[in-house]
Amino acid sequence: MSDGLDPFPWYAHMRDTKPVDRNPDRGFCQVFLYEDVERVLSEHSAFSSQMHGGSAISASIIGQDPPLHSRLRALVTQAFTPKAVARLEPRIRAIVTSLLDRVLPKGEMELVADFAYPLPATVIAELLGIPASDQARFKQWSDSIVGGGAGPMTFQQAQQEMGTYFHQIMQERLREPGEDLLSGLLVAEVQGRRLEPMELLGFCILLLVAGHETTTNLVANTVLCFGEYPEVAEQVRKTPESLPSVIEEVLRYRSPVQVMFRTARQDCQVSGYEIHKGDRVAAWIGSANRDEMQFPDADRFLADRCPNRHLAFGHGIHFCIGAPLARLEARVALELLLDRCRNLHIAPGFTVEPVESTVVFGPRALPVRFSPA
Repeated sequence: MSDGLDPFPWYAHMRDTKPVDRNPDRGFCQVFLYEDVERVLSEHSAFSSQMHGGSAISASIIGQDPPLHSRLRALVTQAFTPKAVARLEPRIRAIVTSLLDRVLPKGEMELVADFAYPLPATVIAELLGIPASDQARFKQWSDSIVGGGAGPMTFQQAQQEMGTYFHQIMQERLREPGEDLLSGLLVAEVQGRRLEPMELLGFCILLLVAGHETTTNLVANTVLCFGEYPEVAEQVRKTPESLPSVIEEVLRYRSPVQVMFRTARQDCQVSGYEIHKGDRVAAWIGSANRDEMQFPDADRFLADRCPNRHLAFGHGIHFCIGAPLARLEARVALELLLDRCRNLHIAPGFTVEPVESTVVFGPRALPVRFSPA
């Protein structure tokens, strides 16, 4: 198995020796090649997203297939169109400015706790209309969910606490609706049908967890890349318009989500290997994004890589609904960070440790130093 902070040699080994790895005793398979990962993520007629266990997450759009998935997605899509997301930029800029104002006089900060986490957590809280002051609780819950219970509480405890929390908020919104996304979802209808309470709860949990985990890790992973390639940070300072391309390469090079899971609906072949009906399939996005057949010089960070058809946000009908928001948050955060924090570097002697999760990928903490501009 891989080192949590550097899984890439293991991915390369698996792509070369066993691109489809099936464990018949566990009914579990793993795919590592770009074309196979893309197929497993997008061919929903053969690979189901359905989750079992009756949890709120399994009732959300991430755990559903068409036609229910299509109905649920249609209800929430409007909030995340590029146009709707673009309207959030002034508020995102204000949040980033406020976070930097707090740490700038010190010349140092813990990038994850002081910056990369509070930004998306605040944005998501404001979108849903929940108190941003509850951020510490959101982080506890999220760490437990993405870590499969490896965080401060078990997966079940985290879901239960989030369920109670959002149930209370929903009751308040039913009595007094606001302008927030949650109020809108409570009354929204598609084909004459409203969201069931469990579906709505699942969406809130998914948005809170996925909506900040990806952006937190994207920002932190970008600063790691700047540490590895300081000339890229300098290039972005001089030409801020190159930042979107740099962000896309970070998404490929250090993907915030490394793996997604599906279940085979039927016996089938992938790259000549047998996969059996009912097999759980791990599609390694982090490996696909380093596949040399798709990306020349895959292990090099190329700031202007083009084309860059990475799978960091998934593929097909489950393509990440929040991708435009994650890209915007990262662009604004990194632009202002580089503009206001000169000579930004990771604190000497610090050993980077990964987030405790197989699914998400980034540093657990990242102390940085800088000269205030």
